[in-house]
Amino acid sequence: MQLHASPSVSSLRAQRGVSLLFALLALVALSLATLALVRSVDTSTLLLGNIGFKQDATAAADQASREAINWLTLNNATLNTDIPAGGYYASTQELASDGVTIKPPIDATGQQLASTANRQLIDWDGNGCQTAVSGSYNGCSVLTASAGNINGNTARYVVFRLCSKPGDFTTDTSINCAQRSSSSDSCGSKGALSYSDNPLACATSSAYYRIVVRVLGTRNTASFTETIVHF
Repeated sequence: MQLHASPSVSSLRAQRGVSLLFALLALVALSLATLALVRSVDTSTLLLGNIGFKQDATAAADQASREAINWLTLNNATLNTDIPAGGYYASTQELASDGVTIKPPIDATGQQLASTANRQLIDWDGNGCQTAVSGSYNGCSVLTASAGNINGNTARYVVFRLCSKPGDFTTDTSINCAQRSSSSDSCGSKGALSYSDNPLACATSSAYYRIVVRVLGTRNTASFTETIVHF
């Protein structure tokens, strides 16, 4: 008959100590995994929220563009001269008032030509570009018009007629404008057209207009859009 020695009390205590150590390590690992999961969910929620605000601001910019188009329609008879109070300029602002001196290009967002001081900024906030991005610039005289509050977003716009300088381009041959090649070109229309229909002729030749919109939304969201239209 063989006798087996039972484990000693000190050996059992040592085993229980090792189990406790492994339990603590597992608890720490689970805590870190939980923390990482929470941070990941928070980051994803923040990212999705920012994307949603960005899309909302861009949608508001479409409404602001419509406001600008409506303004152009109402002031159609006075579009040969600058109307800074309405955020309208009868030229691309690339030439000075003498029609000869070349002016710096316009940096609509303040970040397109940030690496050079040879640029003009748009005074979006009406404070002389004091809140503009860091960097030098040469001019801040382009004013904007308010499109109001659109779904909690603040929208402003500026309109440039795509002509070399202000004036009536239909009588002044020194004014070059982006426009259709001739007044006889066919124009589009609403509704259905078929091959049997004659093209719709435009009664008069018109210039193109560039509408630049800036929308500020929640969480410092900023959206810039550009629309080219003609009448």
